[in-house]
Amino acid sequence: MDVMPLLLLVAGSAAFAAAARRTPVPAPLLLVAVGLIVSYVPGVPDYTLDPDVVLPLLLPPLLYTSATDSSYLDLRAQLRPVALLSVGYVLFATFAVGWAAYLIVPGLPLTAALVLGAVVAPPDAVAATAVARRVGLPSRITTILQGESLLNDATAITAYKVALAVVVGEGASWAGGIEEFLVAAVGGTAVGLILMAPLHWLRTHLKEPLLQNTLSLLIPFVAYSAAEQFHASGVIAVVVVALYLGHRAWEVDFATRLQEDAVWKMVAFVLESAVFALIGLQLPVVLKGLGAYEGVDAAWYAVALFLVVVAARFLWVYPATFLPRLLSARIRAREENPTWRGPIVIAWAGMRGVVSLAIAFSIPLTVDHGDAPFPHRNLILFLTFTTVIGTLVVQGLSLPPLIRLLKFPEPDPQAATLAEANAQAQASRVAEERLDALLADERNALPPPLADRLRSVLERRRNAVWERLGQVNPVTGETVDDTYRRLSREMISAEREMFVRLRDGRYIDDEMLRTLLRRLDLEEAAAFREAE
Repeated sequence: MDVMPLLLLVAGSAAFAAAARRTPVPAPLLLVAVGLIVSYVPGVPDYTLDPDVVLPLLLPPLLYTSATDSSYLDLRAQLRPVALLSVGYVLFATFAVGWAAYLIVPGLPLTAALVLGAVVAPPDAVAATAVARRVGLPSRITTILQGESLLNDATAITAYKVALAVVVGEGASWAGGIEEFLVAAVGGTAVGLILMAPLHWLRTHLKEPLLQNTLSLLIPFVAYSAAEQFHASGVIAVVVVALYLGHRAWEVDFATRLQEDAVWKMVAFVLESAVFALIGLQLPVVLKGLGAYEGVDAAWYAVALFLVVVAARFLWVYPATFLPRLLSARIRAREENPTWRGPIVIAWAGMRGVVSLAIAFSIPLTVDHGDAPFPHRNLILFLTFTTVIGTLVVQGLSLPPLIRLLKFPEPDPQAATLAEANAQAQASRVAEERLDALLADERNALPPPLADRLRSVLERRRNAVWERLGQVNPVTGETVDDTYRRLSREMISAEREMFVRLRDGRYIDDEMLRTLLRRLDLEEAAAFREAE
């Protein structure tokens, strides 16, 4: 097996993703553009998107890291709009886009058109949230987009399987389709609910951080494969488990959390970068075999389908946002009144991604038990690719200026700092009471300097946030807290250099050096997290 193409893909995509951080262009868009260009460079290997790799091996960790970073409480508060988008919109888009494709493309059977509709129905998780975080969308809109992208793949994959069963001659009915959807949704949820408590118990009872992080890396694959064994939705199982574990992450050992955070950030960065580069690299593959649809006809079908996909999302989002409020007094009383700005952003943030392409590439070559080719398979691949590229480029590039044009109210940093300071004050008071109670027990007796040191740590933590509200140094522009952190890091740096000199002089060995450096690294990590 030649691993060089894989190494080139990972290294190249990571390099361009890092470079994108220095440009105003979001990383997913730059990677897709680079992939399109590189795909025609002589000597570049053929990178074919394999659905047997993307769906079971790339999708679970991407969903897991996105779900653990989400807020279970926020998602629960926005459950109704999330469900309307992740289930209602995907089914609506499947039929609307499928029917439009049937009318636009001569000779395309309605069943094959519905397969195309299901393939392009789900917006991509990574692209939308990457843009949303970069431009600072209001938290409610970001939560809705995240929640939709976590669950819509399950709906689209189920709709695709039902439509595909009709095309390949296996038979399907409305009742059968509803049954399959319920099995996928209920089964995936059940598997997630069954797995989440035992997995959390393991995470909290394993004492070795390396074992805990190994378990963490395995969890999304375990949840996905367990659900798929029962023909349930692996996507939903992964999301349910991840939301629970993320919500209870505070119960895990601090060393595990530190390692886990770094590991999953690296995994997500590598996978997201490679996935978007892979999208662009598919251009030569999808152009092969178009035959009679090459040229102007193919371009017209691509543009028309892109417009239908964009229009269908607007046709769903606005009624789904305002009609329930008009019809239900309970919804009006329970939920805040959405403005006209929010639905525009949600409707325009419909970028498609790698899941659509992976589903398209899983379309079989033949139907009727191998007696006939799948109708217009190459055209479906081409239209899926152009829709993905079109939404990523057109909507992805225009979404940030659209958000700036709409002028959403910016969060008040002073209010956020004040809330943080109040929370820290309450926590410090409780900790101080616990410390006094512990020191009153003779089994916990400490020399006065050490007891004072514990209290000074509490005092320092309590005052740090309040100091951010105070005046800044007129010379450096730093707050007192910023200066404290900088000086603390300078001291740690001096200690680190001295430890290395002692090792080089053979006063201590390398094992002791690693122990001392790890202690300093944890202190510096704590200082860095306070600065975030």
